[in-house]
Amino acid sequence: MDYPALELNISRLRASEMGLNEKEVVGDIITALVSDQMIAPSYWVDPRSGNDYFLTVQYPENLLPKTFDELGAVPLRGLDIPFPTRLDNVSQISHLESPTEVDHYQLLRTIDVYVAPSGEDLSKVLSGVQKIVKQMNLPSNVRVNIRGSAQAMQQSFKSFGLGLLLSTLLVYLILVAQFKSFLDPFIILLAVPTGLTGVLLTLFLTGTTLNIMSLMGVVMMVGIVVSNSILIVEFTNRLREEGRPLKEAVSLACRVRLRPVLMTSLATLIGLIPMATKLGTGSEAYAPLARAIIGGLAVSVVLTVFVVPCAYFIIYRRRETGVKNPGQEGAVSAH
Repeated sequence: MDYPALELNISRLRASEMGLNEKEVVGDIITALVSDQMIAPSYWVDPRSGNDYFLTVQYPENLLPKTFDELGAVPLRGLDIPFPTRLDNVSQISHLESPTEVDHYQLLRTIDVYVAPSGEDLSKVLSGVQKIVKQMNLPSNVRVNIRGSAQAMQQSFKSFGLGLLLSTLLVYLILVAQFKSFLDPFIILLAVPTGLTGVLLTLFLTGTTLNIMSLMGVVMMVGIVVSNSILIVEFTNRLREEGRPLKEAVSLACRVRLRPVLMTSLATLIGLIPMATKLGTGSEAYAPLARAIIGGLAVSVVLTVFVVPCAYFIIYRRRETGVKNPGQEGAVSAH
């Protein structure tokens, strides 16, 4: 940040009187110090071979400016002047301290600070950096933008969060069409919060971060736990259509559907254990996905057989009570 440098202040009025503009002055200085490769690229094609060559102009090694006075004596040439003039005739050169490298992003001057985590996960490093930025007293014309992998991670989290909400909404709408009811799909989706609880608990106990793979596991877990909940609600509706009382239908549906729920869930859990324990080659990348599914599915299986039937019984008992009361009042008034 305090590297010794030279500042060149070009007098526009003096340069215009000499028939020069700022572009010509800067071009001659760059050519004198290095070459005109970056400011005036040109190509020459050999007519005999057809090969193209990249041509640049530069000073001979023995004529390159090496002192402060030699830099001020750099000749400036322009299209509208017959004879060259010296650099110190149209500009003022002064010493100052400046950064070793000056970068720009979208025309704005930037300073890049690179952070490379050695053993920490990216989310913790990002939280630490954001905490430091909040404690800084920045000038009004300075702002801090976090980019790189952290920015991609945040965008992925937002995309997966939105995808999870949309997938849950689409599942709900599909179930509404299948069950021809807005209430039954709501009861079925009560298994999703229990699964999310299991995911968070498992990730915390195993020291696994909430990353892209674990979010993919959450999306997959939602589909599995919803299918288990569908088995209970659908069979309960079928028993009630056969004339079974509400309490008996709910109790019988839980006992009958418990076996297929356990079979499918245990098959999934056992199949994901090698991936979750990083037994296979390259499985460490997919371990968060497997752990998220295992935790969410295990907790959901235990709680779904209690939460979903209880919610079903409470909601439909109130509906049946609300339907019976008006009829009883009508019979009493008629009597």
